[in-house]
Amino acid sequence: MEYTTLGSTGMTVSRICLGCMSFGTGQEWMLDPDESQALIDRAIDLGINFFDTANVYSTGESEAILGEALEGYDRDSQVVATKVFAEMDSDNPNASGLSRKAIEQELAASLERLGMETIDLYQTHRWDYETPIEQTLRALDDAVRRGQVRYVGTSSMWAHQFAEALQTSDTLDLERFATMQNHYNVLYREEEREMLPLCEKENVGVVPWSPLARGVAARSHQDIESTTRGRTDKYLEQMSYLQGGGEEINERVQELADEKGVSMAQISLAWLLHKDWVDAPIVGTTSVEHLEDAVEALEIDLTESEMEYLEDPYEPLPVAGHE
Repeated sequence: MEYTTLGSTGMTVSRICLGCMSFGTGQEWMLDPDESQALIDRAIDLGINFFDTANVYSTGESEAILGEALEGYDRDSQVVATKVFAEMDSDNPNASGLSRKAIEQELAASLERLGMETIDLYQTHRWDYETPIEQTLRALDDAVRRGQVRYVGTSSMWAHQFAEALQTSDTLDLERFATMQNHYNVLYREEEREMLPLCEKENVGVVPWSPLARGVAARSHQDIESTTRGRTDKYLEQMSYLQGGGEEINERVQELADEKGVSMAQISLAWLLHKDWVDAPIVGTTSVEHLEDAVEALEIDLTESEMEYLEDPYEPLPVAGHE
């Protein structure tokens, strides 16, 4: 395993973050507690110390499973991240969003499910158009001062919104967003236009979600529906991974994987890991074998010409992932 410092936090994290959206019962392809425990155990064996979940994943089940699975390990050696924003209770209008009330009650619930006194990285899941960013940042700053949260981060939004949030923190001397969890992979590179240069300038840690394009960068575009997730993931229908030059990029990933005797997923992850502004891709998986493959991607070297070969067919795509 390789490790890096996460943005300006000073925390050391593995260069592979285990995404925990697959833990629970939200979808038929997800893992039960015993299967999740086996995956987490193997992740730790492989040197992974960075885990990302969210309150909304299986409506809290993912957090509870992760917390229980980590009970037998040294808590100080693990870095746990979770998120807040999405609706948790359709009967409670205050169980979503980024108001002070929502943040405080959802943070308390996440801490209870995780069985932890402090969350290492607490992230806003999306931009809240109904709540002034100053209110959100003050609530997060108070959570840090209370010792419930060590660092705060955020996720997909427009670059101008992120710049506003950072400026507000600096002006009011509030805790700054230290990380950006954004949508970025070899088939979707719109973040390179503004968000990633901004993160680099501001020393913000980057932890991309969907590094394998929801599986599209891990298998031939002709075989997308060969897996249960490929057939049932409704969110995948909203993505345009294979538009523009997407099919050709997918084919080039496969070609390069065949030449090197590795998997397409490993080439796609290696591409991300070669990007200087990426700290740790968030890899979600339901398979120990696929997890092991992801870690082995750290050993793959791509030349500058190979990186360019993968990138050349790319064409602008509709922005996706902010909502």
